[in-house]
Amino acid sequence: MANIKSAKKRAKQNIEHRQRNLGRKTAIKTAVKKVLAAVEAGQTDSAKALLRDAEAQMMRAAGKNLMHKKTASRRTGRLAKRVAALQKSA
Repeated sequence: MANIKSAKKRAKQNIEHRQRNLGRKTAIKTAVKKVLAAVEAGQTDSAKALLRDAEAQMMRAAGKNLMHKKTASRRTGRLAKRVAALQKSA
């Protein structure tokens, strides 16, 4: 454990940030799974709404350097592609 006051504070902050980031990552994974489940079930309207939510979460995470901007964009694009295919088939 750190002995210097500022190092102790930094260690505490790192723990808080790690927990916050973990929660954000988990929320993104859950949002993506919900979109994929809606696509599998053939629910076009709910898939579109869930896609908007998932995209917002990913872009927010990219803005906070939790994931790279291009990674967020790529994942969003792939999800959107699936939703568009669902719309086309319906």
